[in-house]
Amino acid sequence: MITKVSNHSEDAASLTERARNVLPGGITRSTVYVPPHPPYAATGSGALVQDVSGHVLVDCNNNYTSLIHGHSSRQEIVEAAVSATRSGTAFGLPTRHEVDFAEYLAARTGVEKWRFCNSGTEAVLMMLRAARAFTQRDTIIRFAGSYHGTGDEVVDPKAAGVPKWVEESVLVVPQGDLDALKDALREHGNRVAAVLIDLMPNRAGLNPATREFVQELRALTRRYGVLLAIDEVISFRLSWGGFHQHYGVEPDLISTGKIIGGGFPVGAVGGKAGFLREFDPARAGAVMWGGTFSANPVTMVAGLTALRLFDQDAISALNAKGESMRGDLEAAGVRVNGFGSLLRIMTSDTKALWWSLYERGVLAGSNGLLALSTAMNDKHLSHVIEAVAEGARNVGDTGTPEQ
Repeated sequence: MITKVSNHSEDAASLTERARNVLPGGITRSTVYVPPHPPYAATGSGALVQDVSGHVLVDCNNNYTSLIHGHSSRQEIVEAAVSATRSGTAFGLPTRHEVDFAEYLAARTGVEKWRFCNSGTEAVLMMLRAARAFTQRDTIIRFAGSYHGTGDEVVDPKAAGVPKWVEESVLVVPQGDLDALKDALREHGNRVAAVLIDLMPNRAGLNPATREFVQELRALTRRYGVLLAIDEVISFRLSWGGFHQHYGVEPDLISTGKIIGGGFPVGAVGGKAGFLREFDPARAGAVMWGGTFSANPVTMVAGLTALRLFDQDAISALNAKGESMRGDLEAAGVRVNGFGSLLRIMTSDTKALWWSLYERGVLAGSNGLLALSTAMNDKHLSHVIEAVAEGARNVGDTGTPEQ
């Protein structure tokens, strides 16, 4: 089904050589790097992407889960973005489009107030700033192995370039370890502003948190006057108003991004009115947070259009396809984690698996993540299942799966 369709004038090798002359290691985004060097995308259409050599793939990466409708598969989104562009891409004034989108998000999620930014990383940092401002506490608790973007507070405190103060202001506890969480709150609760959690962290293996853990987490944060900050940048797609609804918990703050941008850069923070009033510029001592392109009209109208198209029927259908694929892969002997439309292939050699899938016409995340889109039909899904099963057999699994 997936075949080479055309050639381009410049191949990946020559582009890589040029890139290494002007970009560190030839790369701007660490996440897209696969050694010895990644292929280069040329075009995307629906569920497919074509690289500069003409190789065509079913896109299960979807720009790291953000393209919920694939590549320009819904003309409503394209037309909305083009129309907004013709009227002006960005202003030094607010527009009605951010009001429209915030109203929609509030109605869809039940989360009262919203504020927009330009990435998931920024949304998480805004969320933590709000928590610290509201509680007048400095410490954050997060869980080991979870990815929350590239801000200093949410990466490994031993990572290069991270200042020493991070170790003093961020407590890291093991994933799902309720006893460790209780110990941390018992000892430090009076200085903890928020507990930051991703309910199904990709980097940590895409294992959903248990309902019991999340319910107890909510109870503990209330007991210690700590805000519950849920990172839904990736997982928002899994339920109508965010994955936290699957657990029946009400977050104090929520960060999201990815699919809510309609294919354009976006981030958003939602929360109860009392917490987000920290950003009200009319208040004395308000948190001042700008952003030249935050809530730009193109992102706002494209994102609102994309979310309206991703209604409850679309969510249920896509999640069902993901669960069916997970079952087929498990039946084929593939180790796979996840929930709904997000899957993670567990392997001892992610590099070998990635290239094996690429050769078979499937673009995955560099750690084995598969993110389905509404643009995929049964033929696309069948091709992915076959390619993953063959790729996993080709790679073999003789070691412990990478997390």
